[in-house]
Amino acid sequence: MSWTELDLDAYLARIGVPSGGQASLPLLRAVIAAHTATIPFENLDIVLGRPIRLDIASIQAKLIHANRGGYCFEQNTLLRAALERLGFRVSSLMARVVRTAPAEAITPRTHMLLRVNLPEGPYLADVGFGNLTPTAPLMLVPDEPQPTGHEDYRVRPLEGETLLQARVGTAWENVYRFPDLPSHPIDHEVGNWFTSTRPGGLFTANVIAARPGVLCRKTLFNGEVTIRTLNTRTERSAPRTETALRDALHDHFGIDLDAGDLATVFAAMRQFAQRREPGFRLD
Repeated sequence: MSWTELDLDAYLARIGVPSGGQASLPLLRAVIAAHTATIPFENLDIVLGRPIRLDIASIQAKLIHANRGGYCFEQNTLLRAALERLGFRVSSLMARVVRTAPAEAITPRTHMLLRVNLPEGPYLADVGFGNLTPTAPLMLVPDEPQPTGHEDYRVRPLEGETLLQARVGTAWENVYRFPDLPSHPIDHEVGNWFTSTRPGGLFTANVIAARPGVLCRKTLFNGEVTIRTLNTRTERSAPRTETALRDALHDHFGIDLDAGDLATVFAAMRQFAQRREPGFRLD
């Protein structure tokens, strides 16, 4: 795919990285840290009944020029385009999400991530996994805990694939697993269509937003905003009016909706919150 439509200067300005520079591990770390801190994870266009488009023109119109966010296919397509324009060697991969499930669970391959090849070795780059998005590139070296600005992560071999785990509190939690098999835009289109249209799916039946803060994670899941610090202490609040939701989206996630979209999202949030399974959380 050609990334020539990407306005690289606008992307770097959006995330607050002043210039490109030489493709290197320090630049990769800077871009991922700035991207995850700036561009929120969110599914609001799905809730609003709008298609999720993966061409660069549509992604940059939404995530760069409209100051919105997106989910993995949008986020990591944008990141790959920017990294390749910056001179990195990048390939896309597809993963099975196994969070809250056994590592061996057969789930669909519906998560997109990136592999970046550097002189230091291959690294995992992923700016689109919601409230456990790694905020730094991760070495693809097995069983070595890797600190980020948030959780520690590690990768482990599993039946010919690679399992990603995050340390949440004192426990290592499964995140996703993936083969070292490059994926292509048509694979992402299929996964994106399934994820954004499947009735009753995570992204079609919930209102979700997430963004890391300084030493914390912020998550909106239906009627509740959760701020989880790195010691897993949590603060919860519930935006019970459209005005409260508008303020929560702006203050915690940098998202501003017009009045009509806000009303639609608020109504969906209240509906989804009423039928949420007891005990289910996304924080």
